[in-house]
Amino acid sequence: MNHPAESSNSLFARTELTPADQSRRRMLAIGGAALTASLLGAGPARAQKETPVFQPHSGQAGKDVVWVPTPDTLVTRMLQLGGVKSSDYVIDLGAGDGKIVIAAAKEFGARGLGIEYNPDMVALAQQRARTAGVSDRASFEKADIFQSDFSKADVITMYLLPMLNLRLRPTLMKLKPGTRLVTHAFDMGGWTADETSQSGGSTAYLWLVPANVGGTWQLSYPQGAGNVNVPFEVTRQRFQVPEGRVQLGEIQTSLRDARVIGDMVRFAFTGTDGVPRTFNGRVNGGKIEGEVFDGQRRQRFTAERKGDAPAIDVAE
Repeated sequence: MNHPAESSNSLFARTELTPADQSRRRMLAIGGAALTASLLGAGPARAQKETPVFQPHSGQAGKDVVWVPTPDTLVTRMLQLGGVKSSDYVIDLGAGDGKIVIAAAKEFGARGLGIEYNPDMVALAQQRARTAGVSDRASFEKADIFQSDFSKADVITMYLLPMLNLRLRPTLMKLKPGTRLVTHAFDMGGWTADETSQSGGSTAYLWLVPANVGGTWQLSYPQGAGNVNVPFEVTRQRFQVPEGRVQLGEIQTSLRDARVIGDMVRFAFTGTDGVPRTFNGRVNGGKIEGEVFDGQRRQRFTAERKGDAPAIDVAE
């Protein structure tokens, strides 16, 4: 007795196909062959689309530094420290995989540019920006940070070695007053940070590019029933710390608590009436306008520069 499977195969082998069945079988064979060819042809295309994307590794060599990613928590803190707003333009020097610029766009709504020397990293950062849906606000370019223009930045972020920070420092000091500079891990030498934050064992530093308040000024402020008009001179400004004196008739007195914070300046001295006054003003080129406080009242004051401003002292 035959096995059912063998009986079935024998029956199928002996069965004669009608012309219509034979035609259908030929069509199925042709279609199957075409489908097989199509699938075989699609194989290389799929493989091409699935080519692995460049993946950087911590410690890989770069032009002037090795690449080490900034921790995500510190990225957010750096952008907070820089006071990033949706109206700001952020430039990241040595952008790597683009995480800082992408975070500035995605978390803070800002526009940003990442400058990176490694073309593979640039391509990766561009892809990550597209994936994050912020490629319209986060862009990246292959360039040398020492040959790039930062003048349009409101905020600049960096994770560079100290010697590179010092090389960049003269350029950074020439940016518009109030530009915010934030670094990861490394400082700016003798230029003391305006604020320092720590997160997860990592450190971030903030500097505000100071206005130049050096030179001689004519200061006007209220005192008693009238107005006092006196010369005062900033004899030296070391980074954001000015030193100077005020000429009050025959009396010469020094400035105290003097500080430049971006485009704002603060100083104090004791007037001829024995009253200490604190001045807080905004620097706009050769003019300062602001508020003077004598311990009781807040009133307006102005100052106008006479002559040129000497360079800020940035020597180590």
